[in-house]
Amino acid sequence: NGAICIQPCSPSFHGEKSFVCEDKKWQMLSDACASLDVQSLFQVSFALGFSPSNTFSAHPTLHLLPDCSCGFIFILFINYVKSISSLQRISQTDFSCIIPDILSSPAIPGNIADIVELLKKISLLLSENVTREKMKSYSRIANHILNSSIISNWAFVKDRNAGSILLDSVNLFAGKLPLRNGSETIQEPFIATKGYSIHRNTSGKSFDFSMEFNSTGNITGHMVIPEEELLRLPRASKAISIAFPTLGAILETNQRDPHFVNGMVLSVSLPEELQNILLTFEKLDKLGQAGAQCVGWHSAERRWDPRPCELRAHNITTVVCVCAHRRRTYRSFSILMAPAVPRSSLLGYITRVGLGLSIFSLVLCLVIEAVVWHHVTKTEITYMRHFCLVNIAASLLVADVLFILAAIVHSTTLNYQLCVAATFFLHFFYLALFFWMFTLGLLILYGLLLIFFKITRSVFLAAAFFIGYGCPLVISVLTVAITEPKHGYIRSGACWLNWYETKALLAFVVPALSIIVVNLIVVVVVVVKTGRSSVGEGCKSQDLSSMIRVSKNVTLLTPLLGLTWGFGLATIIDSRSLAFHITFALLNAFQGFFILLFGTLLDRKTREAIRMNCLSSRRKWHLEK
Repeated sequence: NGAICIQPCSPSFHGEKSFVCEDKKWQMLSDACASLDVQSLFQVSFALGFSPSNTFSAHPTLHLLPDCSCGFIFILFINYVKSISSLQRISQTDFSCIIPDILSSPAIPGNIADIVELLKKISLLLSENVTREKMKSYSRIANHILNSSIISNWAFVKDRNAGSILLDSVNLFAGKLPLRNGSETIQEPFIATKGYSIHRNTSGKSFDFSMEFNSTGNITGHMVIPEEELLRLPRASKAISIAFPTLGAILETNQRDPHFVNGMVLSVSLPEELQNILLTFEKLDKLGQAGAQCVGWHSAERRWDPRPCELRAHNITTVVCVCAHRRRTYRSFSILMAPAVPRSSLLGYITRVGLGLSIFSLVLCLVIEAVVWHHVTKTEITYMRHFCLVNIAASLLVADVLFILAAIVHSTTLNYQLCVAATFFLHFFYLALFFWMFTLGLLILYGLLLIFFKITRSVFLAAAFFIGYGCPLVISVLTVAITEPKHGYIRSGACWLNWYETKALLAFVVPALSIIVVNLIVVVVVVVKTGRSSVGEGCKSQDLSSMIRVSKNVTLLTPLLGLTWGFGLATIIDSRSLAFHITFALLNAFQGFFILLFGTLLDRKTREAIRMNCLSSRRKWHLEK
């Protein structure tokens, strides 16, 4: 597994294919086989004022193509293209002379990569003198590799960022398009560009697109610049929008996030003064029950980001978004849907009610522990047990409150730093919860197995604080220090650890699952130790008392040692099962209530201490009366 095999292409192609071994089978990794001549993709036409003979003699790396109707065409080697200064003087009417070769070539992965590179070079080197004819030729070339019938080929393009490079290239080139008579429209089946002149006295300007997606029908998109935004304009300007009905699916092939794009991608080129735009997307999949999420494409990080957009309206066919346009980062927008996670109002209800009851129960638990502390901590072992219980309750209480705050931060603000801070503390306190449950598990083993070995209170406190808070702090700090410089600490869609880009979530999952396994072993030891029958009991009474003891201990220890979190594995194995998600939500949202019930209220010494406090308070009240 993991071995890489590279094979040459067939004789009519140049390049190579890569395969990776998975489950004892070779799977295609990338296909760089191309039929297009790489050098011919970088043809440029010089103004007729240049002497081709002089140019050719001065630059022996250039080769003349006499038959091209565009004028004098030269093939430039890629490295030479990057450095030659005379490219600044290039002038030609359009790129029509290279279109027949490109459109006649198959849209295989290797050719796709070369065409993307060509469009990138044109955008970077020839975008200062964009004309309608050039834009039409540019769109025809892009349309060839955006066809819905060849989307699957993009998965094997060697450069995994090819889709993002194409998007940036088109946005750059189309943004330079001049407008004739105040408007412009250039339409191909899989890419459309529209532009309008705008000024502060213009009523809200709208851009409507209806485009082909596949053989079954069309898809629509709508972009509106509100009037209040147009009032920000100091002078007349232009607004350009580009629609891509298939690019969302292409970008998915290089994204590890399971969310899928469920509408066309709409790009905009607007003056910097305009900040917010209104976007309406028709859904591709109108049958899916998953909720929609408005997102912007972060051009620097090359991923979908929900922070610049807000969901305004959502029905079975369309989604309305309000998005913040940022020229350097957010210029393209769409909608995402997540089919893997079941959407249910019941899950949300369980979470809200469970968290509310959990927070109330944990506060009550800490109050009770404070009241009865001196009565229940008279021996070393009871002191250690209640000390662990208090820290478990405190860690979970803070984590639950932070969970709510993180959700509020994500839904009401786009502040990245606040989201990072909320994620850090949420990660730390959830880890602290698990490490304190681990400490309690070790304490139980100590009480059962090391009967004649005594530890002092000071040694226990030092070890417990190191395990309970020291280990989580080290893991949390290392996680943010390693992943945040790459902007891979938090995930898109929530203030929580990233998974698909940097696997930062492993810094929570690995310690948590390891502790669950250790605490499961602790429970097994407890069951074996307490399941032994007492001397003098009859056979039936032996079995009955043994079952009662085992059941009681398992019930008490399951929430206190965090074993309920183990049900999260079921949601990973079958992420579409609503039953698994509901079970997991019930067990963990109500964990605070279970800690109060099994850790405090069902503890015999705690109940006696509560009763004694109640009697003492009643006597004082009678005496005062």
